[in-house]
Amino acid sequence: MTNSERDVVAALEQMIAQRVGDKRYDFWFARNTKLTWEDDQLVVGVPNHFFQEWLQNTFASAVRAAASEVLGRPMTVRFVIDPELFRAARHAQAEVEAAKIVSQLKTTGSASAARSGEAAQQAATATLVAPREQKPTRRWHRLADFVVGACNRVAHASAVSVVEAPGQTVNPLVLHGPVGTGKSHLLEGIYAGLRKQHPELRIVYATSEDFTNRFVQSIRLGKLGNFRRYFRDCDALLVDDLHFLASKPATREEFLHTFDSLLANGRQVVLSCDCHPRLAGEFSPELIDRLLGGAVWGLSPPDFDTRLDLLRAKAVRQLPAIPDDVLRFIAEKLCGNVRELEGALHSVRHVSRVTGRVVDLGLAREALGEHLRHAVRVVQVADIDRAVCQVLRLEAGALQAKKRAWAVSHPRMLAIYLCRKHTNSAYSEIGRYFGGRNHSTAVAAEKKIRQWLEQDSELVLGDRHLRVREIISLVEREVGR
Repeated sequence: MTNSERDVVAALEQMIAQRVGDKRYDFWFARNTKLTWEDDQLVVGVPNHFFQEWLQNTFASAVRAAASEVLGRPMTVRFVIDPELFRAARHAQAEVEAAKIVSQLKTTGSASAARSGEAAQQAATATLVAPREQKPTRRWHRLADFVVGACNRVAHASAVSVVEAPGQTVNPLVLHGPVGTGKSHLLEGIYAGLRKQHPELRIVYATSEDFTNRFVQSIRLGKLGNFRRYFRDCDALLVDDLHFLASKPATREEFLHTFDSLLANGRQVVLSCDCHPRLAGEFSPELIDRLLGGAVWGLSPPDFDTRLDLLRAKAVRQLPAIPDDVLRFIAEKLCGNVRELEGALHSVRHVSRVTGRVVDLGLAREALGEHLRHAVRVVQVADIDRAVCQVLRLEAGALQAKKRAWAVSHPRMLAIYLCRKHTNSAYSEIGRYFGGRNHSTAVAAEKKIRQWLEQDSELVLGDRHLRVREIISLVEREVGR
């Protein structure tokens, strides 16, 4: 936390104490709250539901007036349960209970039992977290800062519609795509947008890991009811990295019940995962069925125009300035995700600062030499074969067999199309690789896949219905690993 932020927190605490009285402030606020703010909203973190309801009903107007006076603008106030304060309160309660056990055992005269109780107390005390410190306010991504392109336009539009009318448009909204394509940015943007435009709503943002850890802890402590109230009584639930949760049966079942409860009450649900639900091997049929009941939109790695727009947007935020021809050079040479592009900008700026040279194409080539060497990778026909089998769960060698069943022939056609797109191999060479097929067969396969892409067709593989466009995106991602 910066000195200016500490000063603001101190001023807020002093002003709240003046308005509610020092004794009431010491009892209710001093060690039980954490103050953060963003734009025109003050968030008061509290340790549990009791504090949340009591402070909201008793002190909301006083806190709002204090915040408006200190920050110099009208402020809304939200009282939320803070995870750190929650854990600290639980540990403190455990310490008190351990002390009671020690006292009772000593009263009974059991010295050895008392020593065990003392050990339990020491263990409980050892688990106490360090004294709470104010942390800097988390900077949530905003939808206004999201760079929109052909690779993410529909997903972004859906995110905006959720902020405008939560629970009334797309519900649930599922965002999927490879790492670094903007899923978390959109999820955070929805969270920040909902908090700003609908301050009266309770919005919960969690990663799947956080959901799982809270669930496990609630079972261990016998507080499953509190866990369910936290996640099921909210107005909107946003969960990032759903694929982490899907591989844990007990947590997955709890999430399904939470999911059903929220949707039944018209609450908004937004989720992100690394691939289309139909292609997620860890997802159960019940989870897939629920996810497909809303809108499922994919985000692809950025194309050249989007990469250039991303670089331009990020280049204006820091010095030294980077000329547009250098940005175009980076966008042309690096075809990775947003983080790779950001890393390239950092490298160019670092070399410029260290050498004292102006940023130009020569400096960019020098700074990105290692990036460019690793970015240039020759794709072989065998790489495409392996990736298609991996994504569609086919046995190795299946695409080279003589089988003509659709379950094999359609994936083989996809492989031929991708070989033409990503390798320098001739039709005849590709045809020979995939089972000794001739030149005309490979040409026909490529033509067919192009038609399917134009029509946005689906493939039926067993009990799965998969869009051709999504399969190709997943295979290309697998090839790039």
